[in-house]
Amino acid sequence: MPGAIGSIGGFGIAFIISYTMCGEIMAKDVSSPQTTELNAGTRAPTLMKYVHIGQVESAAVIVLAAWWDKSYRKPILLGGIAGIAVNEALYLYAKNQGMTNPGPPTEQHNTYESSY
Repeated sequence: MPGAIGSIGGFGIAFIISYTMCGEIMAKDVSSPQTTELNAGTRAPTLMKYVHIGQVESAAVIVLAAWWDKSYRKPILLGGIAGIAVNEALYLYAKNQGMTNPGPPTEQHNTYESSY
């Protein structure tokens, strides 16, 4: 079966996807939730709005992928649902921790009127 896992092409593609996915998860978990927790006082009002925009975008991509690749529809949908749920929990936790146990913020936000 051409392209199947174990064949030359399929194995390489699966390896690259798995390797890249690890980097994406590390980057996601280290950067944004940590900054959110440290700066929840100023980020909380807009935080979940952008998390939910990202989830809608993710859902659209996952639905398209599942529609195009019927043979892998179930794992595509399950992986997408799991990813969206984990991200929701991760950001809610970061927001909650930052609001209930604030530390020194790492950002300063100035309010100003635009000259435009």
